[in-house]
Amino acid sequence: MRIAFFGGSFDPPHCGHLVIADAAMTRLRLDRVLFAPVGRQPLKGDGAATSFEDRCRMVELAIAGHPAFQLSLADAPQPGGQPNYTIHTLQRLQAQLAASDELFCLLGADSFLTMRQWYRAAQLLRLCPLIVAARPGWSLADLSIAMPPGVGPLTRVNSSRVCEEFQAPAEPAGRVTLYVLPDMDADVSATTIRAAFAGGSPAQGVLPPGVVDYIATHQLYSASRA
Repeated sequence: MRIAFFGGSFDPPHCGHLVIADAAMTRLRLDRVLFAPVGRQPLKGDGAATSFEDRCRMVELAIAGHPAFQLSLADAPQPGGQPNYTIHTLQRLQAQLAASDELFCLLGADSFLTMRQWYRAAQLLRLCPLIVAARPGWSLADLSIAMPPGVGPLTRVNSSRVCEEFQAPAEPAGRVTLYVLPDMDADVSATTIRAAFAGGSPAQGVLPPGVVDYIATHQLYSASRA
């Protein structure tokens, strides 16, 4: 089974997330995408705007009707409020999979560009292949700039209209493989969505209907909760 871990705040989960997951599944023949709301992101000191429980429920509503998409609690809050490190989550997931399973890590371009700041980034890149949903106009230079120290230069080894494959030299520590989904023009910002709700003008057309209803019912992101 080919499984992609898709972590993030999902605050809220929006149609851009679904577009990325669907493209990854189709283009890389995935069997399952695990949507994993994060307890506490190390690079976001102010935390999420809503509770972990609310974000999990919104993910469930967002992925309803997509049998291959699944809510995962693999990145649930850590004891004592410690930050969630992706490498630890992926290691735990790998330990739970069958030997024949293949694990991937799916992320958007903005997250990938912060890779140099991630905890044990070089080791994470060698743990499993990454699937990066790129933006229009991306180049190999953009990818190389994000590579952490200790990872050799990337080389394009396969290219098509729907997916490009890059690799760094195989070193004793292991090979780095990136699959890039080019021109994923899903320009949706959770920050903008939250601001719209806070201003009393919910963003239209960028959220699954069930998520819109949940936000309205629980008055999430409203100015009165700020």
